[in-house]
Amino acid sequence: MTPMAQVRLTSRRLPEGRPLWLFAGHVGPLVGQAAAGDLVDVLTANGQFYGRGLYNPSSKIRVRLLTFEDRPIDETFWRGRIQQAIRLRQRVVAQSNAYRLIYAEGDRLPGLIVDRYDQLLVMQCLSFGMDSRKELLADVLMQELNVAAVYLRNEAKSRQLEGLPLERGFLRGSGPTQVEIQEGPAKFLVDVERGQKTGWFCDQRENRLAAAKLSAGADVLEVFCHTGAFGIHAALAGAASVEGLDVSQDTLAMARTHAAMNKVEGRCIYRQADAFEEMRKLVKAGRRYDLVVLDPPAFARSQQALAGALTGYKDVNLLGVKLLKPEGFLVTSSCSHPVSDEDLWKSIRLAARDAKRDIRLIEQRGQSADHPILASMPETRYLKCFIVQVL
Repeated sequence: MTPMAQVRLTSRRLPEGRPLWLFAGHVGPLVGQAAAGDLVDVLTANGQFYGRGLYNPSSKIRVRLLTFEDRPIDETFWRGRIQQAIRLRQRVVAQSNAYRLIYAEGDRLPGLIVDRYDQLLVMQCLSFGMDSRKELLADVLMQELNVAAVYLRNEAKSRQLEGLPLERGFLRGSGPTQVEIQEGPAKFLVDVERGQKTGWFCDQRENRLAAAKLSAGADVLEVFCHTGAFGIHAALAGAASVEGLDVSQDTLAMARTHAAMNKVEGRCIYRQADAFEEMRKLVKAGRRYDLVVLDPPAFARSQQALAGALTGYKDVNLLGVKLLKPEGFLVTSSCSHPVSDEDLWKSIRLAARDAKRDIRLIEQRGQSADHPILASMPETRYLKCFIVQVL
């Protein structure tokens, strides 16, 4: 489809690195007619073709660029991008039938997320342009992958900023909304209807497997354990015991189900507790562990919340360090985009200093390879994970 409208970049200096987002201040008034979700051409300040993308006059992100080539955005285009995403996962995902199939800007499909759980796809349309094409996208996905159903989890608050309603339910097919998945040696249940995000945190898959390698014979504490994935992997790798802490009874119930599914329930104990309070009690009681896993929710969702978040990360890592035996391992993560690798590493170092413990970095990790980071979009890099040894 050829756009019927255009916008011009307001600066003669082209955006550095060709980011896919053009904010309201980056482009001038619309020339021609285009509604939310329509295609527009973006011209340079001197009138040359720059790119083609999806327009939304109600969003701060005025244009989400799809291509920098003067080419039609038709079914062939969408199919080609989806096929490219599939080929990458065929190369980088192993021993699992649960992974992120399409990672929005990371796959040059801004505003579209698709996770695969065996024969069920879960789709999130986070922009008006992708939402208006969800029927076409679902059809192409089903044809390319020969899957049974597509389920919508369109409940993200960012949809409201796009002028979109919140919705949830099957777009194609039907069936149970709990799916059994395989992740390395472990089995889990994904609840695509009620679980967080699309039902599972695929981004931590490779970090869970890395932590498991340190678990043989270990006493493990899994804080913010959610449905217990880190601890289950640890138990399957030979951990002597796993304690999981979380504030949600519902997720703890699922963690116990996962322990039973994997036949490790005899070594896994789960308790409802505030993480900070319970860790302080454990420190005071003299409890010590060989492996402590910290996988908290995002402490900062905006730059304004960064200072408070860094205090939180320092405090939680201080408690984690104090709870480790000599030569124990700390696996600690942050999914807060405003928190950089350097920020998190500094928080860990300050925590170790205050605990009067020496630490050494074993691995610096990030999101799984099915969440590719587009160089022009630093926003696509958000998950930080450090594995350190406490001496």
